[in-house]
Amino acid sequence: MSNATKSILLAGVGGQGILRASDILCLAFMATGLDVKKSEVHGMAQRGGCVTSHVRYGAKVYSPIAKKGDVDILLSFEKLETLRYLDYLKADGVVIINEEEIYPPSVNLGDAIYPGNIEVLTSRYFKKVKCVNAPDVARRAGNARAINTALLGALSNELMITDDVWNRVLKESFPQKTLEANLQAFNLGKLF
Repeated sequence: MSNATKSILLAGVGGQGILRASDILCLAFMATGLDVKKSEVHGMAQRGGCVTSHVRYGAKVYSPIAKKGDVDILLSFEKLETLRYLDYLKADGVVIINEEEIYPPSVNLGDAIYPGNIEVLTSRYFKKVKCVNAPDVARRAGNARAINTALLGALSNELMITDDVWNRVLKESFPQKTLEANLQAFNLGKLF
């Protein structure tokens, strides 16, 4: 793994498990011996507002927040949030998009239209765009709330963290009653 500081931006809306996913991600990086810094914004999260978490890792990390144009991977938990944070990505950045659509109030009230073809639009600017139907993966794993774990599975393909480390961190992060479904969601998410 390179000594250069790398950045991942997790973005979505409140209630999707973004902060929990970023905590697990940080634990996985620390288990590999890397320095990690995390920053999160969850202002109106309880009302379905935007939630973001910057995770920066490397041999030595000095700042928890990446500048625009400096993020290596955007992990978008909701399709529309993908568009909101594309300007944070490097030109060769990776975009992982959860196919879930959570309409903001303006769309629900009929004042705006939810944009279509977000994946196609994103692919025009970035070479590596992956789409994951995380709600379906979570349901197949037996826990509809394991969307964040399914997305971590998809993200794991882009990181040099061994399966042993992921399994150990996941086992430490979930209670026994939800552990098996979360492990299954992670492994199914890896297939994307």
